[in-house]
Amino acid sequence: MRLLFIKPKHIGDALLLTPTLTAARAAYPAAEIWVVVRRGCEGILAGCPAVDRVLTAAPAEASQRSPVAWLGDLRLALRCRRQRFDHAFELSDGDRGRWLASLSGARVRTANVAGGPLNWWWRRQFNSFSSFRWHEAHAVEKDYFTVHEALPLPRVLPPIAFARERTSEWTPAAGWTDFVVLHPGTRWQRKRWPLERWVAVAQALAETFPRLIISAGPDPDEVRDAAELERVLAGRAVSTAGRLNWAQLAGLLYRARLFVGVDTAAMHLAAACQTP
Repeated sequence: MRLLFIKPKHIGDALLLTPTLTAARAAYPAAEIWVVVRRGCEGILAGCPAVDRVLTAAPAEASQRSPVAWLGDLRLALRCRRQRFDHAFELSDGDRGRWLASLSGARVRTANVAGGPLNWWWRRQFNSFSSFRWHEAHAVEKDYFTVHEALPLPRVLPPIAFARERTSEWTPAAGWTDFVVLHPGTRWQRKRWPLERWVAVAQALAETFPRLIISAGPDPDEVRDAAELERVLAGRAVSTAGRLNWAQLAGLLYRARLFVGVDTAAMHLAAACQTP
């Protein structure tokens, strides 16, 4: 059996797909499992042993969907089509994911219709529909039960997954055991907290824990704020300066005493690593 899961959304969304992938692997151990995610999200799936192949689509805003980006999507769809998938699951609820699922030519093509009815065109492109009411559930449940209605899975959801054996060490923190990971940054303006409040939190944590690791994504604003926290704490903190990959951050999170952050991919990864 060949299974294709399509979710070209954000990094955290890709990680939230892992319980579904884990369950599909457990239920169908001989299946070949491919996943399509947005470029830049593939690293977060490196810790999911259930996946055989990860393909990437250009970010939706790539040159405002230039002809080059559209051509890349077409090549991606044709590559999927050559695999002759038995099932394709469209889990982004967007037209781009629907096009990829449609062009994949999978024998069974599933979309969720609980968010709103599909128009006549899209209904002709799919032959399996999930009515799971995902607006009333967690995003993990949305993916899981959308798939479950077309491909029976166990009723108990597995946890979010980043396997410990797939983590990597970050050399500056090698051997550290008693530390907190603080991740104050996010590219979403509405989720940002004033830096002075993060300073207060970091100073309070430094009274209990001997070391703080200030995690930051590659965004220049995140790197700048992490550097400022490192400066204020003067020797009690070290910034990752936006240079960690997901496997390295997961390695830190498995060992951390505590994670403090905002609603972003790093928070979901902390949940996957069972970090308090």
